[in-house]
Amino acid sequence: MTDVTQETATGFDALKGLGTAGAAESAPEYVQKLDAQGRAYSTGKRKNAIARVWVKPGTGKITVNGKELNAYFARPVLQMMVAQPLEVTDRTTQFDVVCTVEGSGLSGQAGAIRHGLSHALTHYEPGLRPVLKPHGFLTRDARVVERKKYGRAKARRSFQFSKR
Repeated sequence: MTDVTQETATGFDALKGLGTAGAAESAPEYVQKLDAQGRAYSTGKRKNAIARVWVKPGTGKITVNGKELNAYFARPVLQMMVAQPLEVTDRTTQFDVVCTVEGSGLSGQAGAIRHGLSHALTHYEPGLRPVLKPHGFLTRDARVVERKKYGRAKARRSFQFSKR
């Protein structure tokens, strides 16, 4: 009986060592992903907005649906929001950004572009991931509008109560 327990104990010890070694080896290694034109592509989402973003070396020009960034997003807050990943990584004048965005409103679209741009930057330069991750730019903001329920005026509001 003792032989069986000793074999089991040594078997578990081997598994313990294997588990720690396997965890160190299985850390994902990020590589550069470019298309035939030398661009990095990514999709960003926020609320109901979907942004397709291409990043290529250039002078820092940002184009949204064929328009300049200032023409598409008139509010400075939205312009700043779109450019945040480039500013955090100090790449404002190194890349040209071309994106198409649809759905939702301007705020959701700006968030979708920021999400897609962050992912595209990590596809172009995998070393930027540790810089962008702590700021939360690589995380998809999953908050969406709650749907309307039957028997309710809106998602949660009830119809007005009438005593008579």
